[in-house]
Amino acid sequence: MQIVHAPHLPIRAEWLALRDEPVLEPALAIVDAHHHLWDRQSGRYLADEFRNDVSSGHRVVSTVYVQCRSMLREHGPDAMKPVGEVEFANGIAAMFASGAYGPARCCEAIVGGADLTQGAQLEAVLEAMLAVSGGRLRGIRNPLAWHPHPAVSSSPVVPPRELMANPAFRDGVRTLGSFGLSLDAWVYHTQLDELYDLARVVPDVTVVIDHFGGPLGVATYANQRPAVHAEWKHKLARLAALPNTRIKLGGAGMNVFGFDFATRELPPSSEELAAAWQPYFETCVELFGTDRCMFESNFPVDKGMFSYRVLWNAFKRLASAMSADEKAALFHRTAASTYRLAIAGDNK
Repeated sequence: MQIVHAPHLPIRAEWLALRDEPVLEPALAIVDAHHHLWDRQSGRYLADEFRNDVSSGHRVVSTVYVQCRSMLREHGPDAMKPVGEVEFANGIAAMFASGAYGPARCCEAIVGGADLTQGAQLEAVLEAMLAVSGGRLRGIRNPLAWHPHPAVSSSPVVPPRELMANPAFRDGVRTLGSFGLSLDAWVYHTQLDELYDLARVVPDVTVVIDHFGGPLGVATYANQRPAVHAEWKHKLARLAALPNTRIKLGGAGMNVFGFDFATRELPPSSEELAAAWQPYFETCVELFGTDRCMFESNFPVDKGMFSYRVLWNAFKRLASAMSADEKAALFHRTAASTYRLAIAGDNK
């Protein structure tokens, strides 16, 4: 796979501090269904930084760590290097499980990364990951986001074109099923038909669609939201018809969505974010239902555009008309069932 340096928006703490809001519905239990941790030249976001966000006022009870190529092993076979990331995330989970970092059980579920095209060797990799995960490994994510336009890609790793159609990759996804693991998929809306073809032939594997299904808003898609929305919705409806699919609502702080909030003098309010994302939210809930939708922070990637407190306020505004049961599904129950987390399911 080709490595491309495509940094995310920088985190500007002073700028983010210009926007503060009281926490809405502070008793509502939250599972953050998608976040990362890393220590890179572009910035540090580890246990202390994540704790500060998680403890900023919302009731985050658990989180799902998702593959981002952190702490890969320096030595050993290439296939085994991603085992280091699972080991790292499990160590962070142990820190939070001690209670020393607050009540949230961060990294309670782990989505690791493994090359799913490696054939028989994949089983040994997955077994090694399970052995170091403390029982927390729930799924695998491979880089899948691909587009021919160089201005579109927001991923540091560019996968081969049409990887999801590769027979070896599909065999790898089937291997995940034999281990009881799910597949997380970050793709652009232009790839949703390819993802549908994959999900259809692996009915025993739960396929989790990341970041609203990637409706693009840059390059040739800039200022084309109505047309993009129509195409995205049509493709997403096919995926929603497959019972083994789920979708994460979030990730819209990435450049590829085309929102300009990071260029403004003040950070966006939760009202502004909710208004911008409402078409995506309503379509996802319409197609998948609340029991197959889950909110995600995608931090620290999205932190370049808004704070953790404002983000979850925006999600709560989006769900304001929902029933208590529907809110429970969106904010914690769907993530808990998808990633096998022991969440009580109430707001006491």
